[in-house]
Amino acid sequence: MEQRVLGRTGRSVGVVGLGAWQLGADWGEVDDDAAHAVLHAAVQSGITFIDTADVYGDGRSEKLIAAAGLPSAGLTVATKMGRREALDPANFTLDSFRRWTDRSRGNLGVDTLDLMQLHCPPDPVYDSDAVFEALDTLVQEGRIAAYGVSVETCDQALRAIARPGVATVQIILNVLRHKPVAEVLPAAAAAGVGIIARVPLASGLLSGRYDEDTTFAADDHRTYNRHGEAFDAGETFSGVDFRTGLSAVRRLLPLAPPGASTAQFALRWILDQPGVSVVIPGARNAAQARGNAAAADLAPLTPSTMDAVAAVYDDLIREQVHHRW
Repeated sequence: MEQRVLGRTGRSVGVVGLGAWQLGADWGEVDDDAAHAVLHAAVQSGITFIDTADVYGDGRSEKLIAAAGLPSAGLTVATKMGRREALDPANFTLDSFRRWTDRSRGNLGVDTLDLMQLHCPPDPVYDSDAVFEALDTLVQEGRIAAYGVSVETCDQALRAIARPGVATVQIILNVLRHKPVAEVLPAAAAAGVGIIARVPLASGLLSGRYDEDTTFAADDHRTYNRHGEAFDAGETFSGVDFRTGLSAVRRLLPLAPPGASTAQFALRWILDQPGVSVVIPGARNAAQARGNAAAADLAPLTPSTMDAVAAVYDDLIREQVHHRW
């Protein structure tokens, strides 16, 4: 698999990673055996970057990664902190950071976390010198090797990129969310900050497997968070109305290269954006993990295909999402 440097971490990672939210919670039931199968299939397919968080199943995702017995050499595991307690800027202190990182270190069974990310923190956090000084202290103490920020908006991404210690920014980027391409990726590249592209398949919408009759389990965020009832609405279907998203997908389907799935095509579009370090699709089974990894083998998309994707965005999606995030 093609390797890229993950920003200021200096680490080399495969361009397709694995998002491990599904292995913790909020996507319906994934048992331990299925989770371990996903993890092993991912690594066997060349994936070397796994993204998790302390709130994914209240630590279950982190613990599953530790228990899977994956080879540590060449593997980068990133986690996140900040959403297990009230999202109050006053909670973002060095003492809290030590407590949160120590819990994740225990869950993952490591002395030093490869990459710790603030998990979509409250907006004032981005302007707090004390917060970033505390993160620097964690690095000095050896609790973490590097830190980044997972953001909701392009404005937050730019404020994070301006911080000299920030190694990576994680942001929603996919064929239904184009704004970061022009506003964030060039600034990140200029600063040497890595970009982790999350929600790359728009919560599965870009798999091409859904229609107007598709339903999801009650414990799946695609049921309970469509309008932002539990967390930011942009995390579910990228903030796009489900029916509008289906219309967009139907226009995108014919654009996929011969032999490529719609999901692989959507992942390749992200990899073709200059400045992206790694894309982190989730997977609920081993076949999905292998299929996602294979997107790295596709040839770059043609200029005419890129233009056609842009036209779908402009015609159907831009008005809904571009001004919001």
